[in-house]
Amino acid sequence: MKTITVVGLGAGDLEQLPLGIYRHLQQAKAIYLRTNEHPVVEALQAEGMTFESFDAIYLANDSFEKVYEEIVQYLVEEAAISPITYAVPGHPLVAEKTVQLLLEKHARKEIHVDVLGGQSFLDPMFGALGVDPIEGFQLLDATDLSRDDVMMKQHIIIGQVYDQYRASDVKLTLLEKYPETTEVTIVTAAGTKSENVRRVPLLELDREVELNNLTSVYVPPMHQQENRYKEWGTFREIIAKLRSPEGCPWDREQRHESLKKYLIEETQELIEAIDQQDDEGMIEELGDVLLQVFLHAQIGEEEGYFQLEDVLERVSSKMVFRHPHVFGDVEVTSAEEVKANWQKLKQQEKQKKGE
Repeated sequence: MKTITVVGLGAGDLEQLPLGIYRHLQQAKAIYLRTNEHPVVEALQAEGMTFESFDAIYLANDSFEKVYEEIVQYLVEEAAISPITYAVPGHPLVAEKTVQLLLEKHARKEIHVDVLGGQSFLDPMFGALGVDPIEGFQLLDATDLSRDDVMMKQHIIIGQVYDQYRASDVKLTLLEKYPETTEVTIVTAAGTKSENVRRVPLLELDREVELNNLTSVYVPPMHQQENRYKEWGTFREIIAKLRSPEGCPWDREQRHESLKKYLIEETQELIEAIDQQDDEGMIEELGDVLLQVFLHAQIGEEEGYFQLEDVLERVSSKMVFRHPHVFGDVEVTSAEEVKANWQKLKQQEKQKKGE
């Protein structure tokens, strides 16, 4: 069986490397590094250890997916000859895509993978920041960060912010939700002698020049509700508050039937804004229509019949089912075919419901 032993090089200095990992590296015959850019590597090389790194693969590819796949393929081929050791920064099971790909092959019994562990960068990171993760935190990857990943109520750590280009991507993504004055913390080499902690406004995140593969960015939780107006959950909190005993008397007395005329009115105003090609007006009127959706969902939840998640599940399921040419293997060549399929699928749904 092809055997790959995966070890973690820890968060920084050689002093942080677990003794068991150190002894394994001393005895290993073939050691491969995901990257040579790690302080432990230089220290081990000074002791006479030799390695083969995959840094050249990063330079030869234009996407991380290709990099990870090529690294894994190479490791599997080498393991077919003799057992090998694969060393990665931090802990192998924390933010290491190549290790996850290897473990998937292990699960399919294509190879055998032993994970010996290592120290994650998270412990020294929390120490450098002085925050308690029990309050709730997210660990996100700067190379695959999207606006919808971010939960503003939680502590957020974004890893792999290794250069200004990546920092710029992170900044632009966060600015879709956060005020530009939000203070973020840049932490490099946490827990080591070279630890560097800098606090900057979000707008200046990519103006920092000291960024490398040991750099992470911390974003604090937004406790103030007005700073979270761009999150769906915040709007839901507002509607629930309006309907609560401590809320608004008018909103509390509304029912599905009493809100019908407002839904018609707001829809008509949205149509007018669309006809006038008024973008600002559309923002305003779409919000008013959305308000009606959230109010009905809140009433449904209070009465115990349905809640917003049921609405989302129903419409999501419908869109996927009625677009098999997007989410399935059906092929179409025109919008007319799409319409015809839509009607057929709609009829199937009605038959299932007994209509």
